[in-house]
Amino acid sequence: MAAILVHPSAVYSPALLGLQTTVADSFALVMEARTGVLAKTAFDVAALLQLSADELANLLHTTTKTLRTYRQAKKRLGPAPSEQVLKLLALARQGEEVFGSASAFRRWLDKPAYGLDNQPPLSLLQTSGGIDLVADEVDRIAHGDLA
Repeated sequence: MAAILVHPSAVYSPALLGLQTTVADSFALVMEARTGVLAKTAFDVAALLQLSADELANLLHTTTKTLRTYRQAKKRLGPAPSEQVLKLLALARQGEEVFGSASAFRRWLDKPAYGLDNQPPLSLLQTSGGIDLVADEVDRIAHGDLA
């Protein structure tokens, strides 16, 4: 029996839905990152990308324990990890649109990508610039430019 696909917005928490406009505008994204996003938002984005807490912590250059403590205390992340989280949210949405589902996008993130020097895209998500490179590659795929 085939899996039933849920409409993409069904997996987005109200907080993430509220950030959709922000992540579509580079200036708004930077301004939001300066104030910091809640640690819970980082976990919500990780869920969209099907990342474990350990993978999320690795991408944000922190520990799982720290992230969980921040989430419990309803603390905000600093500007740099907040920017990463917001860019990851934009990338998750873009990937879901291009690949048709979050799980198909996640599978792509784990495989070496020709346009990224045969690096798995997931390995490049540790920096803001790396997220940009992956987003550019997803955009090329969307436009049929696989070389």
